[in-house]
Amino acid sequence: MSARPAGAAPPSDVDKLRRHVRILVELGRMAGHHTNPDRFLDQAVVQVGRAIEIHHVKILRYRRATADLLMVAGTGWKEGVVRSATFSSDLKSPPGWSFQTGEPLCVEDFDEVPEFAMSQTLKEHDIVSLANVPVLTDGAAWGVLEVDSTVHRDFTQDSVQFMVAAAAIIGSLLRDDTSSRGEAAAQAQHREILLRELQHRVKNNFQLILASIGLQKRRFPEGETHRALDHITNRINAISLAHDQLAPRQDMQAVDVARYLRALCASIEQQVEDVALDIEADEVELSIDRAVPLGLILNEAATNSAKHAFPAHAGGGGGAHGGSGGRITIKLKAGIGFGEGRLTVSDNGHGIQKKNPTGSGLKLIESLARQIGGQVEIESSSSGTTTTVTFPIIS
Repeated sequence: MSARPAGAAPPSDVDKLRRHVRILVELGRMAGHHTNPDRFLDQAVVQVGRAIEIHHVKILRYRRATADLLMVAGTGWKEGVVRSATFSSDLKSPPGWSFQTGEPLCVEDFDEVPEFAMSQTLKEHDIVSLANVPVLTDGAAWGVLEVDSTVHRDFTQDSVQFMVAAAAIIGSLLRDDTSSRGEAAAQAQHREILLRELQHRVKNNFQLILASIGLQKRRFPEGETHRALDHITNRINAISLAHDQLAPRQDMQAVDVARYLRALCASIEQQVEDVALDIEADEVELSIDRAVPLGLILNEAATNSAKHAFPAHAGGGGGAHGGSGGRITIKLKAGIGFGEGRLTVSDNGHGIQKKNPTGSGLKLIESLARQIGGQVEIESSSSGTTTTVTFPIIS
């Protein structure tokens, strides 16, 4: 029999366990800063998919009036399924069984468990295996968190335990939100009214800071102090550009990341000589607190390349591959892996000649990547250097 309550399974490797812990920490952080429970659920299913390494994830909420389970959040499903598909809550339905019993359930092969009926939605998506856990609020089942696979899969105990922990975080947020939903709606409308005024004031503040730095530069001769202040100016400018791109999205402040990074590249290109920046960016929308670290990573990697990757240009020549100068290529790709994005900054310079693992630039990039739950890889050779940051796309 291939249906089983979550039980013993061989332990997953250390890397997967660490991944589970990182994502649980990120879920907890998101829950602590949420302003919209529906948006949090949309983000949570993406994070669960990353952890379990699976494409189809859903959260089902029990509806008393119709005695069914409504898909209130999901990833990997066809258009129109999320927030409209319903599932039976009886014991013949796998999510119904988990909801009714309050216990996790794994189905490795639907063909071998005739006691469970497959819903039409799962059939239409060629699902053959699944695992689910109840979402509890105040000890009672609120709904179900489920992952679904199009290939036969034996879900490990570690995966199910991760889902139990994730469901506990989700349930905690839902419980805390019940009394504050009305207040949040009123605050959202108020925030939208104030956003433009806030942007204006923030822009003025950035201008004051940049003007102050410009005055300080005049007090020192050209050299290390000027270069340090220029670094600071570039980073402040990167943050300012992100605020320029702010737009209200319901109760959040969102940044069109592709447009933001293009503006940032144009700004960097104006500050360097004989170095061209090319950018390809998928359409991605992130909250301001996630877009800014990404922009700062690009700013740091690109300016480092512009200053250090290319030999001194002579007579208009120069980059590692000749031509009119060096070239830096920036790519932002969405849909990498399980709900992740990837930012790459590549140059055609001469590579890192002398590695400095304690350098402030690398430390800053790694610190910024951690802020958005990302991971950094740097590859360098005589044909150039590539900095890659892979991060979860959650707004």
